[in-house]
Amino acid sequence: MRKFLVVFLVLVTFLVFAEVKNPDTIIKLNLAGEPDTFDPHYAYDTASGEVLNEVYECLIQYKGSSLTEYEPRLAVQVPTIDNGLIRNEGKTIIFPIRKGVKFHNGAELKPEDVEYSFERGLLFDPAGGPMWMLWEALFEVYSLEEFVEKITGKAYSDMIDPNSNEPLPQYKDALIKIYTDYIDPAIEVDGDNVVFHLPRPFGPFMSIICHYGYWSSILNKEWSIAQGCWDGKADTWWRYHDLAKEKSPLYAKTNGTGPFKVVEWDRAQQRVTLERFDDYWRGPAKIKKVIIWNVGEWSTMKAMLEKGDADIAAVPTLYLPQIENAPGIVVQKPFQTLTVHSLHFNWNVRPDSKYIGSGKLDGEGIPPDFFSDEHLRKAFAYVINYDAVIKDILRGLGRRIATDLPAGLIGYNPNFPLYQFSIAKATEEFKKAWNGEVWKKGFKLTLLYNTGNEVRRTVAEMIKTYVEMINPKFKIEVRGEQWPTYLTSYKNGYLPAFIIGWHADYPDPHNFIQTYYHSAGTYGFAQGENFKKFVSTPNPELGGRSCNQIIEEAATHPDPAVRQKLYEQVQLFAIKNVLGVPIYEGMGFSVRRTWVKGWFHNAMRSGEDYYHLWKQE
Repeated sequence: MRKFLVVFLVLVTFLVFAEVKNPDTIIKLNLAGEPDTFDPHYAYDTASGEVLNEVYECLIQYKGSSLTEYEPRLAVQVPTIDNGLIRNEGKTIIFPIRKGVKFHNGAELKPEDVEYSFERGLLFDPAGGPMWMLWEALFEVYSLEEFVEKITGKAYSDMIDPNSNEPLPQYKDALIKIYTDYIDPAIEVDGDNVVFHLPRPFGPFMSIICHYGYWSSILNKEWSIAQGCWDGKADTWWRYHDLAKEKSPLYAKTNGTGPFKVVEWDRAQQRVTLERFDDYWRGPAKIKKVIIWNVGEWSTMKAMLEKGDADIAAVPTLYLPQIENAPGIVVQKPFQTLTVHSLHFNWNVRPDSKYIGSGKLDGEGIPPDFFSDEHLRKAFAYVINYDAVIKDILRGLGRRIATDLPAGLIGYNPNFPLYQFSIAKATEEFKKAWNGEVWKKGFKLTLLYNTGNEVRRTVAEMIKTYVEMINPKFKIEVRGEQWPTYLTSYKNGYLPAFIIGWHADYPDPHNFIQTYYHSAGTYGFAQGENFKKFVSTPNPELGGRSCNQIIEEAATHPDPAVRQKLYEQVQLFAIKNVLGVPIYEGMGFSVRRTWVKGWFHNAMRSGEDYYHLWKQE
């Protein structure tokens, strides 16, 4: 009898394990879009980041789920004052580079690769990209153009021949010195070390260069040059600056040191296939293959997840009830994500935008500076039913915030006033807009959402419904676009308003406040010239200082109590002047098959960390 039971249990165990589909492959499904690019210095979205974080590596990494503790990655030590690798009152930071690390093409990692990677990123510096973080940390500006003007007193665009993209003869030496006298000395190779020289101590620096910050990925210098990236010379760098997305040599090519390498990017299927890198320095991953697939619609995702044809899925909160109790599926929630979702306005839309109709206030469109009017911004703030979004769309996995700053960070104040859903107040504001002309003539505009993002689609349709209810002369077309198209349109100033999220680059309030409310911020930059002028001009509400100035002081002040007060001042200014409309702070959750093992949460991560995952029932 005992022998029979043993045989029976062995048989049952075999049958259970046999149910694990594709045991060497993890299939992750998305709905909100495919990657924008594989260039780590251009990419600035979570879909791209999910791939890049597996292909490339940074010098250090977060320890497990921590946002404050670091571990070595491509550096063999985390610099600290105690170990002598942080010196000069925090302005000199030294990273000893790991030996024996191989790139996917077989080349060995060298300190020169690290220096080249950061310098190439600073010089490339695509508009609207992530390199502002390193420019701010290393040079106290937000872009290469700003730095050139700061050093030379001349606008970069005035120094370059628009036809040849070469410097005008009288400026060539000055531009060469931008590299030789400033950028090159800021990042140096010293034996097996790479040394960063900061102009002042900058608290977020370690988080900026930490994995999962793919903008600080380490490239192979020789390979990158062979692909057509910056050739490493001082007298050519301008040829490689701010290239269009598809013109980057790394747009669809990768060569990192990470645990996986890209073997296919199927644009038609919106599917990326990763293959295990067996020479990975930490040892091969447990999983041989990863497929990240944007399937585009919920029914396909649901069917694949339930059948076990997919292992992990980025399920929209709207559909969570349909799979929460499904056999073989685990839904883990909630956890903090350091993510906010907001409606923001372009105060000067590009005149050739196809989203503003006639381009005039004639009932058939809107003028480019439509949202420069404060009353319009307030009206739109009042037509969002925030509580319904959180309860019915997010299934409670969100909370209201007064500004674009998540709870728990310095500057957050739970007592700040919140805009409330009110058709009556929205009507009052619409009647005041443009001295009554908006109410009298009406308007027509297009509000985009990225296809597959059901929350943004629903919010956009909610705005349309209530706005058109208020006045039949008001018309909003809600239209879905693929994520890369959506990104390009907002970055280039074509969208009159945009619903967008921000996932922290690093866990500091500066990464949110600067991003949204500074004229050089990633989203601030996309809100038009009138917005930039407004936040950069001294204002009586701020004691005669500009919003920009207060943000800059708050970023570097050593006293957290002072930072708290400065950030509160900025936020009250943002609320009063409707610099944006925060819809909710997202709470995270994970949906995966029960056979996926090794999963852990880190609020800074885009997607999954596939190196730690395996499949076992």
